[in-house]
Amino acid sequence: MNSLKTSPANSELSLATGYAQNGIDRMSEHREDKDFLEKLMQAASSRYVVIGRDRPVLRAIGGELDPFFSAAEARAIGPVREVALLGHDEGGAIFAALLDDEAVHIQDVPDEGALIDTRRFVVPARNDLIVHDLRALAVEGLAPPRALGVMGQAKSLMYWHARHRFCSNCGAPSEMAAAGWRRECKACRALHFPRTDPVVIMLAVHGDDCLLGRQSRFNKGMYSALAGFLEPGETIEDAVRREIREESGIECGKVAYAASQPWPFPASLMIGCVAQALNRDIVVDTTELEDCRWFSRQDVEQMFARNHPQGFLAPHPLAIAHHLLRAWRDRQTPAL
Repeated sequence: MNSLKTSPANSELSLATGYAQNGIDRMSEHREDKDFLEKLMQAASSRYVVIGRDRPVLRAIGGELDPFFSAAEARAIGPVREVALLGHDEGGAIFAALLDDEAVHIQDVPDEGALIDTRRFVVPARNDLIVHDLRALAVEGLAPPRALGVMGQAKSLMYWHARHRFCSNCGAPSEMAAAGWRRECKACRALHFPRTDPVVIMLAVHGDDCLLGRQSRFNKGMYSALAGFLEPGETIEDAVRREIREESGIECGKVAYAASQPWPFPASLMIGCVAQALNRDIVVDTTELEDCRWFSRQDVEQMFARNHPQGFLAPHPLAIAHHLLRAWRDRQTPAL
């Protein structure tokens, strides 16, 4: 999938993260033009990303998975509840189509204690279609980075529509507007917009050491950057300092932005930072973390090489934490 936008310098750390390569033109200036949108929807070159039960539906062609359908193909999968314009690239317009839940069936009973949802999602009588978890698509390398970015955009937007069918102000049914980028309540005239939840994720650094923690749900031996939701009335810098202090007892001074990552689970923006640690005495918040400790650059090198003597591992390359840690190891994070 080619992009109409000029790509930033290859050194931009954000581009290395999962779901970040999405260079389509979002065409926001055309979202209120109903005639223009109708022509796009009828154009033979337009493609649709289909979302069913929060998962992308893909077509199996040979040994590859194709996430794009024509309008007729999308509607043949099952009843379509909502359609939103994502944007366009050199191949034409790209829309997101949200299926009614009845179009996708869930098989198997979930293991409540499992880390990963192992249930199988299927479209009845369509053996040519696969309904796959978006995280697994990335981890297993089943879709190219640019397609993952567009699917992430579609998933986040359709997740919001699926859960905001009623006005949060008066409770009346709301309607899609602005090509899917707004919902309107005809009863009280309230306007509702898609939400993105900001999350700070950061490395506290002290000399040649960085601070990493692990949660009990992590894969065995894996340590990662600390993270937490940014709260109302809080700057990014204050959120970084607060989260590090709450989870590890480490006080921090200067904070610098490093990179960001759209994280469609369900619709977050990961804001990657580094922070200057002012002390080294760790007091672990055991309600949040199983463990937290300082790691040297040699430790981190061994974690990436998967030969750390204690079996410690770095986060998966899908996650921004992996790229923050790699940039710190290579002395490429912002100076503090």
